[in-house]
Amino acid sequence: MSNDHKVIGKSIPRLDARSKVLGEARYADDLSLPGMLYVKVVRSPHPNARIRSIDTSRARNYPGVISVLTAQDIPGEKLMGPIIKDQPVLCGEAVGYVGDAVALVGAETEQAAEEALELIKVDYEILAPVLDPFKAMEPGAPQVHSGGNIGTHSKVRRGDMEAAFRDATVVVEKRFFYPRVEHAYMEPEVAVVAPDPGGGVTVWSSTQYAHLDREEVSRVLGLPQSRVRVHQMMTGGGFGGKINPHAQCLAALIAWKAGRPAKLRYSREESLISSYKCHPFVMDMKLGANREGKLLALEATLVGNTGAYLLQGKAVITKSATHVSGPYYIPNIKADAYAVFTNCVPCGAMRGYGVPQVTFALESLMDELTGRLGLDPIELRMRNALDTTLPNATGQVMGASVPIKEMLGKAKLTVQSFKLLLQQAPAKGKLRAVGVGCSTRGIGSIRKPSRSTAVVSLHPDGSATVACGHVDLGQGSDTMMAQVAAEELGVDVDRVNVVTNDTAISPDCESTSASRVTYLSGNAVRLAAAKARQRVLEIAAGDLGCAPEELRLMNGSVVYREQGVTLAGLFSKHTFHSVTSVAEFLPDTVPPDPETGQGRPAGTYNFNVHVALVEVDEGTGQIRILRYLALTDVGHMINPLIVEGQVHGGMMMGLGSALMEEVKVENGVTNTSFATYLIPTTFDVPQELLIGVVEEPEPTGPFGAKGFAEGSLDPVGATIANAVSKAIGVRVTRLPMTSERIHELLSQR
Repeated sequence: MSNDHKVIGKSIPRLDARSKVLGEARYADDLSLPGMLYVKVVRSPHPNARIRSIDTSRARNYPGVISVLTAQDIPGEKLMGPIIKDQPVLCGEAVGYVGDAVALVGAETEQAAEEALELIKVDYEILAPVLDPFKAMEPGAPQVHSGGNIGTHSKVRRGDMEAAFRDATVVVEKRFFYPRVEHAYMEPEVAVVAPDPGGGVTVWSSTQYAHLDREEVSRVLGLPQSRVRVHQMMTGGGFGGKINPHAQCLAALIAWKAGRPAKLRYSREESLISSYKCHPFVMDMKLGANREGKLLALEATLVGNTGAYLLQGKAVITKSATHVSGPYYIPNIKADAYAVFTNCVPCGAMRGYGVPQVTFALESLMDELTGRLGLDPIELRMRNALDTTLPNATGQVMGASVPIKEMLGKAKLTVQSFKLLLQQAPAKGKLRAVGVGCSTRGIGSIRKPSRSTAVVSLHPDGSATVACGHVDLGQGSDTMMAQVAAEELGVDVDRVNVVTNDTAISPDCESTSASRVTYLSGNAVRLAAAKARQRVLEIAAGDLGCAPEELRLMNGSVVYREQGVTLAGLFSKHTFHSVTSVAEFLPDTVPPDPETGQGRPAGTYNFNVHVALVEVDEGTGQIRILRYLALTDVGHMINPLIVEGQVHGGMMMGLGSALMEEVKVENGVTNTSFATYLIPTTFDVPQELLIGVVEEPEPTGPFGAKGFAEGSLDPVGATIANAVSKAIGVRVTRLPMTSERIHELLSQR
């Protein structure tokens, strides 16, 4: 692919950088409307209980209280969810976890709303909870839902497992545990909703999917979607957690019933207690290979604790099952993945979406095989890596942009350099080792075809407007969309205005998730811009008496040989105010078959190879990351600066779940602040963090680009665990690797 681009491949600063640095960016909590009410939520203190009655009389009469609502006051649908709509907007008959919403208060001040909460009396019949997914799967277990405790069962079936394991020279098998993890975005959930004179509502929210906000608010209020307008405000992180618009629906109920604007802002504790988390997994995995190190068979049982509601659990579980073989060709596969209901805080989308879990288990077994076969870890992976002719777990042959072997070759050089450091004697009581981890992930949704739509308008002064409904959460996607449009239209980036945050203007592009925006929205923007450019060139060609192919569009003019005509003159002559084009991008995909898991679930795949040099303190079990390499596959970079930032962030999120992060649930979430739920700080950053990029353009991507941001998290836990396991001489099977757990493993040697 040609690198002769004007703005593609350039490290252009993010369009929102100035407003954020200067404190001018407006977040949802910055919004204050005349007559605005403050909303507070009564939440269940019990993991499993029936609601006998709710007495709101004292709260209704409390000074400053304008509205008190329960489930019976909901005018529309009473259940909601991003995919599976099984979560009560407000619980009216029963509660399923500690933190379930039961009632709402809207008051003139926050203090009045908080004080009124204490006056609402809920009479519960407390029932025995089920918190463990394996106990929930047992006959006779308490039923979280009437249809049974298995929310979904996803399968992958290929080959003859019995014969393959019989032919295997070496078989390794273990159980692995991946933790429940909090998104820990800087800005908790916030929504402001105001009724409008036309009989609808306007929503300003911190969200990952403004069009889903519109859909769910309209359902809950019983309004047509045309009566709900959503503005996505500047959003302080999401990582999957802000796809579910529960706060928006609760604020909308108060605003609609009271006829006044209403704001709901979760406290940090409220967010930790009630918002959905990353699925914790228990994984039984068995891997067989011949004496040459060729993988023959993989068998896996994956159990994900989806909590009280399914929400996105089915999609997460399916993603994990279909990625069970990682970036390797394994001819025989049997995988069973379950999302199991419990009376725990619900789980849903989080950066990784089921792939880090299976990557941790598979990559750990790959290292177990190297020990049994006497092979180098890089060599074993190289012998089994996918290429453009081999199918992944779903049977999909990618055909292009599969650079995993090139990445492994680069990683081998890093391993050698890291091992030179091992020759330097560490301090007394310190153990050091190098570990490797690899991953792959399909870009976009795998449960259904993903699509994005864009509208591009070229104006007489040569500037352009791009309307596309993806959400920029701080990852820089608006900047990259501006670069794509600018490249196609021949204008400077600062002449492109990207509008993504208004459902009345921007078409639905689905959620900002699954590393889909660069690939899907980027393609839609490029196609729409190309159509607009072609339309202008065709009009100009008629005036100039030449073919459109002889013309170029440059900085507001159509250029023909040595002469040019301005867009202003061209549009005026033909009475155009602007030229507007619409385009949709829908990749060629086939969802996985429900019985076999076979299909073509993604338009393209991202690959990652990571290497870590770690040091473990024998006395305390404390782990330090001395050196770290994150190699990622981006197809072709649109903006190197944004790529680097996303890989840095993904690596640090992965480090959190690898070393310290775990949401603990007993009678509800027990670590309800960042004093007890620990996340990485600057002190945890590797002493040297190397970012490497392999560019092998994706033929179906915009200018060869593909999504990559989620993938930078996927192999982190596995990579560090492999290094730590070598250092201490004991296999790590449970994340996070806290000092206490490593100290315990050291004592078992």
